[in-house]
Amino acid sequence: MLFHLPPGRGQGLLEYALILVLVAVIVLVVLVLLGPAVGNMFSSVVAMF
Repeated sequence: MLFHLPPGRGQGLLEYALILVLVAVIVLVVLVLLGPAVGNMFSSVVAMF
């Protein structure tokens, strides 16, 4: 085998990967939901100047 991890090590890596995927999905959902509102806010600030 090219990659041999000690027992239990792969499980920890998998858990970290799942957490990172979950955080990425949450960030994407928040950006999709709040993106237009933030864009409108920046547009109104720029229009003031």
